[in-house]
Amino acid sequence: MTRPQQAAGNENRRHSRWCGLIALSKILKKQRLPGLLERLIKERQVFAPVKRGEIILIREIDSPSQVLLEYKNAKESPKAVLFPQRETLFRYRTERGKADVEVPSGAARGRVLFGIRPCDARGLLLLDKVFGGGCSDPYYMDRRNGTLVVSLGCAEPNPSCFCLSMGGGPCSAEGSDVLLLDLGDGYLAEAAGEKGAALLEDQAFEESDERSLDLAEKTKKQAEASMKPVAMKENLEGELERRFSDPVWKDLAESCLSCGICTYLCPTCHCFDLCEEGSGQAGERIRIWDTCQFPLFTQQASGFNPRPTGKERFRQRIMHKFSYLPETQGLLGCVGCGRCVTECPVNLDIREVLTSLSEGNAR
Repeated sequence: MTRPQQAAGNENRRHSRWCGLIALSKILKKQRLPGLLERLIKERQVFAPVKRGEIILIREIDSPSQVLLEYKNAKESPKAVLFPQRETLFRYRTERGKADVEVPSGAARGRVLFGIRPCDARGLLLLDKVFGGGCSDPYYMDRRNGTLVVSLGCAEPNPSCFCLSMGGGPCSAEGSDVLLLDLGDGYLAEAAGEKGAALLEDQAFEESDERSLDLAEKTKKQAEASMKPVAMKENLEGELERRFSDPVWKDLAESCLSCGICTYLCPTCHCFDLCEEGSGQAGERIRIWDTCQFPLFTQQASGFNPRPTGKERFRQRIMHKFSYLPETQGLLGCVGCGRCVTECPVNLDIREVLTSLSEGNAR
């Protein structure tokens, strides 16, 4: 092989199809990471994994020293950065028959989600579909359009993680502008799209080489090989529809407390409620998170509740994630992050639920 041919081959690898996306790759040495973060903090709001006691959370940082990248996954998903748990949609005041309405101004600065896991980045794709589809939500989209997503691949996934079974992967770049993969003394940075490529122009990054690309591919394969697949049918959507009236739902939901922790921690759950706060003359309309697992979620003003027991509510959660959303949005409502597995107070494991629903015949 001639030198020009070899150089062309190396260049093709640096602009390689890795983790399912065509990407530009560079190296970020770990000693250069603080400088990169300092520059980002000056320009944007930066949200990254930080330690609070024994818990890892995604929070806004004002110093690179706050960031912790040696972690399994954060207790909460980062969805609250783009879809706050509580937000004011507008304020109003009435006086002498006239009403004044004030809509809060949009985000003044851009945002960076830095060091989140690939499952959480992938979860943003579903939120984008829900809030940015035919009826676009201006509050969500204002924050989303100004957000740069830098994810960190999982070299050692948690035993509770099952992203591969949900169509993702511990090193998936879906939903990310830049994917980082830990190589020991630095990170391989893969940019997918213009926003990511612009970040890789920063002085902190240098050209990648064959060794780095080979090590990244090896790390990715080892991470995927360590994950146990979920035993479930390929046509799960059709199977769930077939078993809608199956008595198995009562058995599966028997231990569920309807506490909603699974939905609040989930990267893709997005149910909300609207309420008014204030006096007769002035107030504000608030959007707050809600969940289909709460007993009063579907109760109507007449008192009728179409989902009166835990069985119907549990079934709704599973059907929504694995049947309704694939039909309406073309995406599963689960990215396999495993939070609902580790945090459920009664140890209800969604992987076991999917396996149970895939076995046997509907009664």
